[in-house]
Amino acid sequence: MPYLFTSESVSEGHPDKVADQISDALLDNFLAFDPDSKVACETLVTTGQVILAGEVKSKTYVDLQQIARDTINKIGYTKGEYQFSGDSCGVISLIHEQSKDINQGVDRGAREAQGAGDQGMMFGYASRETANYMPLALDISHRILMELSRMRHENQEITYLRPDAKAQVTIEYSDDKVARRIATIVVSTQHDEFDEDADKMLATIREDIVTKLIPRVKKQLSPKVQALFDNQITYHINPTGKFVIGGPHGDSGLTGRKIIVDTYGGKGAHGGGAFSGKDPSKVDRSAAYAARHMAKNMVAAGVADEILVQISYAIGVVEPTSIFVDTYGTSHVDLSDHEIAGKASELFDMRPFAIEDRLKLRNPIYLETAAYGHMGKEPRTVRKVFESPYNGRVEKEVELFTWEKLDMVDPIKKAFGL
Repeated sequence: MPYLFTSESVSEGHPDKVADQISDALLDNFLAFDPDSKVACETLVTTGQVILAGEVKSKTYVDLQQIARDTINKIGYTKGEYQFSGDSCGVISLIHEQSKDINQGVDRGAREAQGAGDQGMMFGYASRETANYMPLALDISHRILMELSRMRHENQEITYLRPDAKAQVTIEYSDDKVARRIATIVVSTQHDEFDEDADKMLATIREDIVTKLIPRVKKQLSPKVQALFDNQITYHINPTGKFVIGGPHGDSGLTGRKIIVDTYGGKGAHGGGAFSGKDPSKVDRSAAYAARHMAKNMVAAGVADEILVQISYAIGVVEPTSIFVDTYGTSHVDLSDHEIAGKASELFDMRPFAIEDRLKLRNPIYLETAAYGHMGKEPRTVRKVFESPYNGRVEKEVELFTWEKLDMVDPIKKAFGL
């Protein structure tokens, strides 16, 4: 019996993503000037206001207000009619120093003995369904909004776009879990006021999304995925009608409120911990990246077609309390999932400092993760510049999305006899 599966994404201008990006911009600036900074920064955005809260332990000082404003402006909230602008919003900081009770469990004499920054469980997932080992519905949802964002910044083919947007893709699967067709695409995009009536406005937006945006998205996909776009797709474009009021004026935004968008779109599992605004001593973030790195490399090596990895920690304790693997019955090796987990744990050191070191997480690499997913991006090296009235100028070459590198495939194949 065929079944349907749906995933959603949200744009960089969605209020929750605005909050995530501010939190990660602050984190990057702390790490740029002091790589040992401990940061847990939360952001609230609403009409004309930004509130920063959380805990920081750092040797440096950064201009929190200016960083928040610059981030908001870069997203595209630059006009008074949005009721939220980087140049005019209020920015209130309630950030204070990290608890010494927590810090004593994390910082140790030897860096290798660093304890986990919190208890909890983290998940990583990978599947052969796409070239980047991500769930297909989520991958297409992200691509729709990334392309919509490019079109907004180009301001040529579609000239009325505002920053806030959401997309959702439903895929029909066969009994054997093979994608058969795209059943439904939902796109809601914020827009300028239209002079024409509501029906004409909706017709224009629908026409532009279906005939201009979707073809640009399709060009990015493999022929196999392009074939899933047939003329039977149900489109819901701005289904509520008018969407002029949006962003933090239309809805408040909070850091960490889009954890499923950030990960696997509802596939696999999620431990509940958010990522943005947290330095890598917080295993909510670093261990989730490490679990993705493990799962992706094992699928790429041929251990299984689909893998879920769970890692759990106790606060202040160095070694994970458990490592669990589920291959969903797709394993290609003559081992139980428990035995696969045992071999994987020998290949991947999951102690907090080892993860930080292996994935180069003590670098200012996090703003790029804060919209359109933390997983499935192309790893690359970039040069970043940070300037501060208090610390001067720092220029760093950093690797982004190191957890997406397929650098453990050969050791895995050797260990598993593949």
